[in-house]
Amino acid sequence: MIKRYKYVALLLLSMSFTACDNSVLDLKPESILTEANFYDKANYINGAVLGVYNRYQTRKQRDWTIMEMPSDNVHRTGYFLIGGLDEMNTLAFASQNPLFSSFWIETYNGIFRANAVLANIDRPTDYAAGQKEQLTGEAKFMRALFYFDLVRMFGGVPKITSILNVVESKTVGRSSQEEIYALVVEDLKAAIDLLPAKGKIASGRANKAAAVALLGKVYVYQKDWNNAKTYLDMMPSFGYELQSDYASLWKEATEDNNEIVFAMKYTAGTNGSTISTDFLPYSGVAGISANGTENVFPSWSMMKLFLPEDSRKKSTFTEYWKSPKSPEDAPETWYPYISKYAVPHTPNTSGLDIPVIRYADVLLLRAEVLYALNKPEEALAELNKVRSRAFKGNAFNYSMADIATSTTFMDKLLLERQLEFVMENERWFDLVRTDRYMSVLTNVEWGYNPVTKEPHKMTLAPKAFHKHFPIPNNQIELSKPGVLAQNEGY
Repeated sequence: MIKRYKYVALLLLSMSFTACDNSVLDLKPESILTEANFYDKANYINGAVLGVYNRYQTRKQRDWTIMEMPSDNVHRTGYFLIGGLDEMNTLAFASQNPLFSSFWIETYNGIFRANAVLANIDRPTDYAAGQKEQLTGEAKFMRALFYFDLVRMFGGVPKITSILNVVESKTVGRSSQEEIYALVVEDLKAAIDLLPAKGKIASGRANKAAAVALLGKVYVYQKDWNNAKTYLDMMPSFGYELQSDYASLWKEATEDNNEIVFAMKYTAGTNGSTISTDFLPYSGVAGISANGTENVFPSWSMMKLFLPEDSRKKSTFTEYWKSPKSPEDAPETWYPYISKYAVPHTPNTSGLDIPVIRYADVLLLRAEVLYALNKPEEALAELNKVRSRAFKGNAFNYSMADIATSTTFMDKLLLERQLEFVMENERWFDLVRTDRYMSVLTNVEWGYNPVTKEPHKMTLAPKAFHKHFPIPNNQIELSKPGVLAQNEGY
């Protein structure tokens, strides 16, 4: 198992390139590493590949600020200290928002690292059998994952597949959305051919099944149903299955399981994440953390959708809380918080892994594909696999009458996806790709008063052009005039 991605500082230039403090074990001292010799050994290439993962790992823990904050799952609190968060919450998207800039820089930094690996992959002569193919596949998989995030958020973006210096980078404009998707598909197909199977590579590194699942998902976003089915149909053969207990997905002791297709790994204390602290009350939770950063609260729009019998409810949010500093006999008060990632940890250094692809996602994507291909009975079976796990039985399963039309099917599918993936960075993209974000987000219920039984209603103003976020203004200014065009509406 790889719980820590380590990286040595490359003596190369890149767009906003930064290196982390960790170093790959048993490397030459940095004083004698140069651009000429850094990539001449297989273990150096392996270290560089781990550096690609590191960039995604670093970014992933705060992806919720962009991918969940605009949705109806959460709303901001009075304690939030993350710049740009309030604007994301109210759909006041602006190109100056630091969250967009940070995301763009970190993502292209990861792409640069992947490109550096691929540009130098042929240099070492000491690869073990199959090692070169594996490392190539990992770099292509991660580059595809980075670009998939970019194209879903911004539409067409600069397509960079080689190492550019700073001057060259200023002249690269945006490729079309179609060209970026084509690159993602190309990279994932190559990764499928090159990557080893599950069990033949360390946990935390991409395997063949991860590339298959991601490619199936990419085709769903393109509404290429036949190709999506081809790849999603392959997934059962890899041995993945739903965990019988949803709660076990969110415990460190059981985080490596047969439902996790791909996840970012974290180690408490040495390489932990902030996500377990981000959603806890400011004064902390007894037995979990001495304090939280209380950036968001769960919205009533989301909370009220959970039936009492749904086992996911208890694992997703907690409704009543009291400060650990309160007297022992003090009562709990209504103070809902997201508790999906609430494992015992020192503040801001949780060791809980963050899933990127779960088998539940594969099943629900496959249900969507099957319905689109006029196979409603098969679609219902996939949908109910997730539903019956949530309710620990078939009593609340959907029937054919529940999905009689494409609209009612999508109602049920999106409901199930929302309940299953709260704070897993799916909701905003699901609303956008199904053209429902304007209707869903116009009127939302943020808070709730349990005494008066009244929700706190908010009226927002989603716009058609919000389907894409603005290109960060600082990136436009760094490019030569007229090179990097802004998205419509911003």
